[in-house]
Formats: sequence, structure tokens, C-alpha cells
Amino acid sequence: MSKKRKKVLFISSVGGHLTQLMQLKPLFEKYDYYLVTEKTEVTAAMKKKHPMSFLVYGARNYPISYLFKFSFNCFKSLGIFLKERPDVVVTTGVHTAVPMCYIAKLFRKKVVFIESFAKTSSPTLSGKLVYPIADLFIVQWETMLEHYPKAIHGGSIY
Repeated sequence: MSKKRKKVLFISSVGGHLTQLMQLKPLFEKYDYYLVTEKTEVTAAMKKKHPMSFLVYGARNYPISYLFKFSFNCFKSLGIFLKERPDVVVTTGVHTAVPMCYIAKLFRKKVVFIESFAKTSSPTLSGKLVYPIADLFIVQWETMLEHYPKAIHGGSIY
């Protein structure tokens, strides 16, 4: 009887966060994986190569529309989670990923958060929100251990 492979859901916002997340691509071969990010022209093309779903892109600099988009993404994240049933959620962050991390914890699944490479001396809002519930919290700069004392310094994923 073969052992079932763990299912890992990788989630991030577009841009640098997704670029960092894609550095973990070697893990895709070791696990059943699923990607979640925001839909753009660039990410739409990724669907040809990877099993994935999209959330609505929403920048926080437009607070009214962001509130609606964020709320929609919360419900959509729940639907994706229930459909995919991951064992672990891995994220490089930002707003798109925070609801999925809390949903995963609600269902007693593991959460791995990788703080942004761009943050060398101050924490991200998503990092501060997920840190208390993360099973594994990784920082890419040793200086960030001052903000996240229980984190692991993993070094750069680039």
C-alpha cells in the first residue's frame, strides 16, 4: 500500500511575493500541490503549468474597494480550502494569504509563513497577523528575529 502524499497549498499575492513563492518550486515534485494567487495577465498564463485558483486583486491604497475585494477573497479562500483540503498552507504573504492561514488553523492544518525578503528591519502587517498562529515562521534576515523571536532564520530563498 502506498503512502498518501501530503497536499500543500502555496498562496501569495502577485509580484515579489509570488516570485519568492515560486522559488519553492522544487517542493512541487515532493507533494501534491496547489497554487493560489491573484489573477493578472501574468498569473493567468501560469494555469497552463500548475493546478491553481485565483483571487481578486485588490490594492490597499483604495480602501473602499479593497474592503469589498478582501471580503470576497475571504469567502473564496474558504471555498478553495474546502475543495482542495490541504494538509499544509505555505505562504510568502501579504493580504491575499492571511485569511487562508486562519482558515487552515480553524481546520487544524499546518501554516508555514515566510516573511518577505524585502523586509530587513520591520515586520509586514501580514507577518504580524499570521505570526501568532504559524506552526513555522521563517525570516530571511537574521535582524528580523528581533521582531519575531520564535521564528527560524532560513536565509534567502532566492
